[in-house]
Amino acid sequence: MLSTDEILTLINEDKTSEKKRFARIGQKYYEGEHDILNYRIYYYDGDGNIQEDKFKSNIRISHPFFTELVDQQVQYMLSGDNNPIRSDLPELQTELDSYFNDDFYSELYELLIGTISKGFEYMYAVSDTQGKTRFECADSMGVVEVRAKDTDDGCEYFIFWYIDRIDKGKKKITRVQVWDKENVYFYVSVRDGELVRDDTVEINPRPHTIFTDKKGKQSGKGFGFIPFFRLDNGRKQFSGLKPIKALIDDYDLMACSLSNNLQDFTDALYVVSGFQGDNLDEMIQNLKSKKAIGVDDDGGVEIRTVDIPYQARQTKLDLDEKNIYRFGMGFNSAQIGDGNITNVVIKSRYALLDLKCNKLEIRLKQFLRKLIQIVLDEINKNNETDYQQKDVYFNFEREVMTNASDNAQIEKTDAERQQVQINTILSLANVLDDETVVQSICDILDISYEDIKGKITPNEEKSTAQALTELKKVIVNE
Repeated sequence: MLSTDEILTLINEDKTSEKKRFARIGQKYYEGEHDILNYRIYYYDGDGNIQEDKFKSNIRISHPFFTELVDQQVQYMLSGDNNPIRSDLPELQTELDSYFNDDFYSELYELLIGTISKGFEYMYAVSDTQGKTRFECADSMGVVEVRAKDTDDGCEYFIFWYIDRIDKGKKKITRVQVWDKENVYFYVSVRDGELVRDDTVEINPRPHTIFTDKKGKQSGKGFGFIPFFRLDNGRKQFSGLKPIKALIDDYDLMACSLSNNLQDFTDALYVVSGFQGDNLDEMIQNLKSKKAIGVDDDGGVEIRTVDIPYQARQTKLDLDEKNIYRFGMGFNSAQIGDGNITNVVIKSRYALLDLKCNKLEIRLKQFLRKLIQIVLDEINKNNETDYQQKDVYFNFEREVMTNASDNAQIEKTDAERQQVQINTILSLANVLDDETVVQSICDILDISYEDIKGKITPNEEKSTAQALTELKKVIVNE
């Protein structure tokens, strides 16, 4: 088992790792903390020394494109109405729904946000008060993978630390969990001080799963492996910010520079000649308050304004915005187009977002398979069943906005096509047998032939098939 000194050393080394440094940048940009917030303006003084200009306008505004792109991808991934974890076995589906419910998808939402913004995120398995396994998201900034050797594939320990709260005097309460293949060890640290055993946890160390029998006695058992699972945003675990960070920074700089120009040149310039007086402050005060100053016979006041070259900056802003959505592979809701917004045009605008989601969906399915295996093992143990991975599949149906006018036209076209097909079948009624005719009509109208067959009672002069044919004619005419 790791000592407290070893745990603190591993945490501190992980904080300064290059991997976490890049992930932290993605997290900051998702939270709207861009590099522009640290932007400063400098100039060279008369002696050639560089100085910070603290009097010139320095407006610093973040434009959170990355926040929109991340939320957009996550919402689009989970936009379907139904639970994407499906099974054709009703009993198994009921069991799956009890595990993968609203609480799980809330954690999955956080997992996807962390994966896209930081490049990777974790989820781990815990047991609730009833001994049922559930899954929670773990902030990747506070997860340390510990291997016995750097060349090992598997981890010997997982360290999960987080700031529980900040007490009076800005005293940070940091809680640390060390996971091995059987147990979880709990520690606490106050104000980055000594790491000590957490006495607030009733069972410490605690097995991965806790069971309570009818007499109220608790017992536990480990999974035999560390139930921490990582979802990566690609093989190299890069944040989705990587291809567009420079574009966002350029947009921030162009927009803020334009704001600075407008701020610095809001007032007109007064060119005064032949001023009768020796007090410049008095002249400025007269211009502001009395709107008049005294000049000699050859004097005068000329008002000049400065034309700000905003057109070039506006063009650059538009180009940056276009490229941010293009290389960020997102849907630009501000895109106008030529006004011909058909379903085909809408789908084409979702093409890049679909491509990006398809790439992440492959890894998400691999990730969910690991969680499903834990759930299936628990279901099989509790119910004495033998469900397998092949009994579970995924159905990610993403919702895309559509044109209502187009939808109505499509429905009308489909109805006309059905009418033509039915008329064609009825014209062949003398060639085909009655049952084939009726079954073909049922297929076109998506009606079960067996269900409707029992609702018709033929008379002595009509066969069942003939009665069904007449019924279909009534349906088509209506």
